[in-house]
Parts: sequence; structure tokens; C-alpha cells
Amino acid sequence: MNESLPLSCLEQMQFHPCPCKDFLSPAGLCFEPDPAIGEGYYWYYERPGMFAVAVMDLRAREDYIMEYQQPDFISVNYYDTISAEELSPYKRMSAHCIRGHVSDQSLYRARVHKNMPIRGTELILMPGYYHDYLEERYPGQFPDPKAAFLSVDGSTDFPELVLLLKQIGRFQGAGMAADLYFESKVAEALSLIIEKTRTGTAAPAERVLSDEDRQQLDSVKSYIEDHFAFEIRADQLAKLACMGQTKLRASFKQCYGCTITEYIQSRRLAHAEFLLLKTEFSVGQVAEAVGYHHAGRFSTLFKGNTGLLPEEYRKLMG
Repeated sequence: MNESLPLSCLEQMQFHPCPCKDFLSPAGLCFEPDPAIGEGYYWYYERPGMFAVAVMDLRAREDYIMEYQQPDFISVNYYDTISAEELSPYKRMSAHCIRGHVSDQSLYRARVHKNMPIRGTELILMPGYYHDYLEERYPGQFPDPKAAFLSVDGSTDFPELVLLLKQIGRFQGAGMAADLYFESKVAEALSLIIEKTRTGTAAPAERVLSDEDRQQLDSVKSYIEDHFAFEIRADQLAKLACMGQTKLRASFKQCYGCTITEYIQSRRLAHAEFLLLKTEFSVGQVAEAVGYHHAGRFSTLFKGNTGLLPEEYRKLMG
């Protein structure tokens, strides 16, 4: 019998079984974190060895390092609210965008912030589904599933997939109705991702970065970390990297998994979180301190990234 993929990860994070919430499908299982760690629930429905869908609403009591040994899987998820960072490699986790993830079967580590709700939905595919089942059913037709899932990572313009994930979270059916529903949603999600890849939104084939390129990119990254609150022009970074702007943009995303603009924004918003909690600066002063001249623009970006307005974040986390 196939080992449960979600259960394996939940046990490593000290989650324990709890009664299923009334607003979730009884076809799944519900878990909660150890009370010393936090509160809330992680619900999942699983077809063992094939796929799982999950819904979560969690809150850590203190800043917490979440870690587990990753099995072999690929996934997509969507967070309504979150404030957390993946640690190896470092990557800020954002609300209101699709996250595509491919396990490298290493130790997964992420830091979640205290009191900040983590609300989202996840769809997980296991090799028995994305490799064996699909290859048997569609021999030679299915594209590289890992590349397809990575191609949608960070998407903020994929409303069809966002709607599908939200529908999974709202479904309350049981028995055969639930089995058919979740199976159909997994197939529909794959169809949407394949179509998104087919229509040219997937990243082009990547070239191999040389050691010299990586050193120059590290210099650019370090410069951004020291100057994120200032105006940073693309031509300045290109000169620092000894690259043309087109090559720099492509190489930076290949190396760090995000665009230069996204990286600058992530550094600014991370520092804004600190200032909102540790100072009495107004929202306008915080915006100015991290490099935004308009408080309204800052508030919009902050909510898009965490799911909360700056005032809401300060009240909740303070």
C-alpha cells in the first residue's frame, strides 16, 4: 500500500489528527499543529500514490521554522494570506499568486511569522499520477510535468486556476461524489496548466550559467540588498554585472527564481514588515523608508503580498 504523502510531512511537523471541520468535506482528513506551535487546521483528501488536495488555515504562536523531508511530488498552491520565507534557497512566499513547486527530495525549510494567518489551497501530484498514469493514458503526449508546473510559478494572471483552487476549498461533498469531484478537479487543473504552457507562457529553454555569471549575479543581488530603499536603475545593475540588460534580466530570474523587480519588492516589503512592528512610523513614513513615494501604492503592494493592508498587519501582528 502506498504511504500517505501529506501524512508523512505533517507528522514531521508535529501535526496531529483532529475532528473534520463542518465546512470541509468529510471525505478528507483533518490535522492540527501541536498547541505549543500554533493553531488552526490542515485538511487533505488523498488518492494514495496518485494525488492530494489540501486546504489550510494556520497560525503560529511564535516565529517558527517549518521543516520536513520532501518526498517526490509536484504541486501548485494559492495563498489568500501568508507571511513566510523559504530558506533553502531563500524565497519570499507571497499571497495572491500561483506557486508552482517541484520537490528535489531534499529537506524543505521555511520560516513562518507569528500570528500571521496562512490560508490557502494546494494541489499535489505524485509520480504515480504525473508519470505512470498519464503516460499510460496519453503515451508520448504529455509534456514535461515538472517544467509545466514551474512555468506557472509566480503567476498573478491565472484566474482560472485560482478559481479552481478556491472551489476545492468550498466543496463539502462526501463518498463517491467527493471521489469524482476531486479527481475531476485535478484533471481540470492539469488541463489549465498544460494550456497555459502551450500558449507560450512557459519559460524558454535555459542556458547554463558560467561561474563568472553567477559571481556577477551575486554582486547584483548584494547591491540590491544594500540599496533596496533607493532608486535602482536597470542600467546601473547591468554595468555592475558586466552584462546587457536583456541577459541580466534572464540570468537573474534563472539563478534566483524571480525577476529583479520582484526581488527588490520582496526586500522592501520584508523591511516594511519589520518597521510596522518595531516602530511607530505611520504607513506613509514606512512606505518612504523602504523606497515608495506613494503610501497608496505601497499599501496595494503590501496587501497583494501578504493578504493584509499595512494597518491590518500591524494590528494583527503587534
